[in-house]
Amino acid sequence: MKHRRITRRRAALAGAGITALIAAGVTFQNANASEAPATPSPHTLSLGAAGKLASTLRQDLGADAAGTYYDAQAKQLVVNVLDGSAAKAVQAAGARARVVRNSLTELAGARTLLQKDATIPGTSWATDPRTNTVVVTADRTVSKAAWKKLSQVVDGLGGKAELKRSQGAFKPFIAGGDAISGSGGRCSLGFNVVKDGKPYFLTAGHCTHAITSWTDSNGKAIGENAQSHFPNDDFGLVKYTAEVDHPSAVDLYNGSTQKITKAADATVGEKVTRSGSTTQVHSGTVTGLDATVNYSEGTVSGLIQTDVCAEPGDSGGALFDGESAVGLTSGGSGDCTAGGQTFFQPVTEALSVTGSTIG
Repeated sequence: MKHRRITRRRAALAGAGITALIAAGVTFQNANASEAPATPSPHTLSLGAAGKLASTLRQDLGADAAGTYYDAQAKQLVVNVLDGSAAKAVQAAGARARVVRNSLTELAGARTLLQKDATIPGTSWATDPRTNTVVVTADRTVSKAAWKKLSQVVDGLGGKAELKRSQGAFKPFIAGGDAISGSGGRCSLGFNVVKDGKPYFLTAGHCTHAITSWTDSNGKAIGENAQSHFPNDDFGLVKYTAEVDHPSAVDLYNGSTQKITKAADATVGEKVTRSGSTTQVHSGTVTGLDATVNYSEGTVSGLIQTDVCAEPGDSGGALFDGESAVGLTSGGSGDCTAGGQTFFQPVTEALSVTGSTIG
């Protein structure tokens, strides 16, 4: 089945050799390149600086902002906008502008319709600012009849969505940083945190949904559940009940650790690393935000989507970028041989809801 994709018109702008995307109908008032004002070149930015600029531009542009992502290779912030006027404002601020068709409101409406008409086990969807669409994925467990229904819903959304098939099966990665276990299986510790001056740790909610008391890899009792959130969200808070070291760090499985000092929201295009007790350390890229995945155990929304591989037992493990805690491993498809698609619970939300802090 053929699904419509967005096309964009490109025009070469005079001055500095910069190529930009312009909206249909925009014309130049003066064809003399020597007299036309030069288009500002996009600034070279760190991920942190790009994130701050993105936040500022979202506020300034309001409804004219249509998503952002970080071009890690060029080290530039890319901002989707709806018209040429907004594009000029983005370029003046030092970012790269792309004029696109779909607004964030339209894409949010597409996700709402998908939730209403296409909540089928084995499916997921996430907004991808690089394609300016909601990317819908069906895993190998989705039947022909369900695929037909899903295709009809996506077709009805026109250029707001596109449909893909995954060869794997979406599932929470419970089996399980460091290994933590209980009577219901094995997961991975995410991040050590502090609440009311006491030590706790975060892990996946589908782990705390199945397990209430936790032991370390040596079988020593270390904690009891304090909060558990699954489905809808996928995070749990565990209170330490034993005198054990609980550094604010992630195990790199090479004799060293990565210090964690803060939490940060993910950005599409960001390079991230995951640590888990089954497959240890792997890296990749954030490919989507505000993702929904329909596990057979329940639907979880607001997730980070990546191409970082993971396997059963990695659940709850840490997703990080340098010293920043980014996510907790939720689930996905594939493995660390063939690759796959993996979803993470944002740490910032887990900290806010549980009232805990990195430390």
